Amino acid sequence: MQKLVFFVGVAGTGKTTVARKLSERIPAAFLDRDTIGGRFVEAILELNGLDKRDRDSEYYKKHLRDLEYDTAKDVCIENLAAGQNVFMISPFTAELKNKRWIEEVVGAAGLSMQAVDIKVVVVTLQDMELQKNRIVGRQTERDQWKLDNWGDFEKRVEFVPQINWDIPGSSILIFDNSGELTEEKSEQLYEFVQENQATMPV
Repeated sequence: MQKLVFFVGVAGTGKTTVARKLSERIPAAFLDRDTIGGRFVEAILELNGLDKRDRDSEYYKKHLRDLEYDTAKDVCIENLAAGQNVFMISPFTAELKNKRWIEEVVGAAGLSMQAVDIKVVVVTLQDMELQKNRIVGRQTERDQWKLDNWGDFEKRVEFVPQINWDIPGSSILIFDNSGELTEEKSEQLYEFVQENQATMPV
């Protein structure tokens, strides 16, 4: 069965790392929203005299947020329609609340909800000090905002989003990404995604 897997959670929890580890064993189109729209968003923010790393500004939320997510959605639909498994990496907070959003994605690909195995991996953290050290260690420019605003950022990393999609509870995994991503943790992820659970109407 075709897989559509969402790796969600706030910035810095390691969504991309977790998804990349799983992609070593499960072939899939690897769609990170930051990669798909990041360069364009940064350029537009700079053109408007704003910090290119700030995704919390009112300007971003009003003018760029949906544009970036909708572009990622379109790429997802094309890959689903081509028969590919798809990994989607981003917080998707608003989309998870919208029951119709996932149905529109699957339908636009010419598929039924029963034909696609939809999973959500919610990546969270408990060990914040270790996470801060990891962020400092990777030395990427986009992390500077997190470090400059660590007090606010720290409060959000264990956040579990509201999920209103018609998928079984067993298709949602809360995954603590504190510490090393061990082989045991990787196996847990692999088994979760590999198990077919066709979405049934509620």
